[in-house]
Amino acid sequence: MKRLTFERRVLLLALAAGLPGSVVALTLLWTGDFSSRLAWTLTLLIVGCWLGFAFGLRHRVAFPLQTLSNILAAIREEDFSMRARGAGYGDAMGEVLIEVNALGETLREQRLGALEASALLRKVVQEIDAAVFTFDQNNRLRLVNRAGERLLAEPPERLLGATAEDLGLATCLEGDAPRTLDISFPGGTGKWDIRHSSFREGGFPNRLLVLSDLSRPLREEERQAWQRLIRVIGHELNNSLAPIQSVAESLETRLLRAKGISAGGDVAGMSAETTDDMEKGLGVIRARAEALGRFMAAYAQLARLPQPNRRPMEVAAWIHRVARLETRLTVSVAEGPKMTISADGDQLEQLLINLVHNAADAARETGGGVRVGWERGRRQLTVWVEDEGLGLSNTANLFVPFFTTKQGGSGIGLVLSRQIAEAHGGNLTLENRRKARGCLAKLRLPLSAPAGEAHESK
Repeated sequence: MKRLTFERRVLLLALAAGLPGSVVALTLLWTGDFSSRLAWTLTLLIVGCWLGFAFGLRHRVAFPLQTLSNILAAIREEDFSMRARGAGYGDAMGEVLIEVNALGETLREQRLGALEASALLRKVVQEIDAAVFTFDQNNRLRLVNRAGERLLAEPPERLLGATAEDLGLATCLEGDAPRTLDISFPGGTGKWDIRHSSFREGGFPNRLLVLSDLSRPLREEERQAWQRLIRVIGHELNNSLAPIQSVAESLETRLLRAKGISAGGDVAGMSAETTDDMEKGLGVIRARAEALGRFMAAYAQLARLPQPNRRPMEVAAWIHRVARLETRLTVSVAEGPKMTISADGDQLEQLLINLVHNAADAARETGGGVRVGWERGRRQLTVWVEDEGLGLSNTANLFVPFFTTKQGGSGIGLVLSRQIAEAHGGNLTLENRRKARGCLAKLRLPLSAPAGEAHESK
């Protein structure tokens, strides 16, 4: 048997409530001494009032309940803009409507607060330097921030949905945490602090992975230590070299003047051979003092490197200009896309000159060549320099000041180059080429990107 609806039950109850009175009235009407016309008129009036009041009662009961149903459905759909009219104190239904309106307002404020907190959290996740990844129960990437995109050197469209193994992050999700590992990623190499944990979302397990670059803070501390050391050593050496050089030049000048006065070349009873030796010795002292002064002046650049003065710079013109400066061999240029970046042109030109110069030194030993080119990613520019030399034999000390494998080298070029790259928010890496002999240097510089939230799969 089909169950009666609430509205029909209310209607039947209303009809039943008015039925006895209506039956009595009609009985008295039709059994009394009334005309047929009056009887039918009063009958229609009684039946009309009876049915009208019954249906009116049903409407008065059902309409507020339908209103409440619509409001609750809107709240369930997270639409908190609907409000019930006619709410007021003093009757039961009005107080119910007041409470429902208050519930909707409370939920609206809570939802707004949750959205603001979520937006703040996503903004924080985007802006922190640590790379943040979240994986679902199938180890597929669901969320990545901008630091993670730079680390993997891929746009989010290619990253989201990929497995941890495809991204090279499977080893980071294994083992104890926190721990430190030396790992190479497409967007950077070094020592990384690895932290991972589990959480649940929608009833399903998920994993959170956070990678923090420990190499850059350590390099910053190391650079500050070197700068302090260089300032102290430079100050002391300059104070000693200046008088040594001045005295050597004065003695050399007086010796030459005395030799010119003495026709035989003897000075103060000294033989010509002795005066020649003294002249050579003073020349060596003066030359070495000058060389040591230049040496310390070069290292002083590490302590006085200014902040980048950013201006628009065409990448193609920058690459070609530096390639033409190397005259010992021909540097071939692999053309990349036309683009303009905001950077300090003088500093980046010096950086690229150092890389090309080192590549040319290595290539000349084997008779190989040097190639330079650039590529554009979604969030970074990559400039690469490769040579056909013997490759790197010691990669651990490449960026250590005073360390050099070249005769006459100062050990400052790569250190200064990496300092320039990091001052621009990028990084510089050197590694041996995998499929050929030689070395590959990569300079990665971030491109200005619009602010946005963390990229998340739907």
